[in-house]
Amino acid sequence: MSALMINRGSGSLPVYKQISESLRQEVQNLYKAGDILPTEAELAKRYNVNRHTLRHAVDELVEDGLVIRQHGKGTFVLAPSIDYVIGANTRFTENLESLGVTTQSRVLRKQIIPARGGVAEKLQIEEGTEVIFLETLREVDSKPFCISSHFLPLEQVPEVFESYQSSSLHAFLETKCSVKIKRTESLISAVSPLADDALQLQMPRNMPALRVKSLNVEMDSQKPIEYVVTRFRGDTAQLSIQP
Repeated sequence: MSALMINRGSGSLPVYKQISESLRQEVQNLYKAGDILPTEAELAKRYNVNRHTLRHAVDELVEDGLVIRQHGKGTFVLAPSIDYVIGANTRFTENLESLGVTTQSRVLRKQIIPARGGVAEKLQIEEGTEVIFLETLREVDSKPFCISSHFLPLEQVPEVFESYQSSSLHAFLETKCSVKIKRTESLISAVSPLADDALQLQMPRNMPALRVKSLNVEMDSQKPIEYVVTRFRGDTAQLSIQP
């Protein structure tokens, strides 16, 4: 849509919405993730509008998660959000591969540590009890998607510390530890990423991350087995909560 194609007559859509729709079609059809849009001055000139009107149009794309402004750098096209379902029996690999994408999980850290504070409370164990701490990075189509910090009672699932290396942790628990789990709680909030998380997720520190704190219990006994804190890139994940 050129400036000449914008309808400024009465009864037509506001000019900024017409420009926004024009840019939306360009982003979806001509750009790929990571591309930078022309400057606001260049776009304002193209559409023959003032900078305020142009900025209002781009705001629509920002709100819809199609682009992101980075101060001093420009406006960048974002990858489409991935719908990640959070349900009682969610498994990362099965969930995402059903969408036709490839996934990979790898362990960044594996330690035995004493349970403290919220970890001990969630797992219903005494403070100081040994737990397995796993930090895993999960990738979708070879790009960072989320980081998870897992806490599991060492006494109940020692095989995790001894043998778990990659792939689905929940599948490992079921096949190697004879423990089938389900999610009973998920608390979601938007947070600023820590420096290490931002580095691993390859995201700027000023971009929000979605943090999900979840509790998984053994199906039969209802005994807590895993407390996990996951941080998703806010521009790539759309979380869908299902019972």
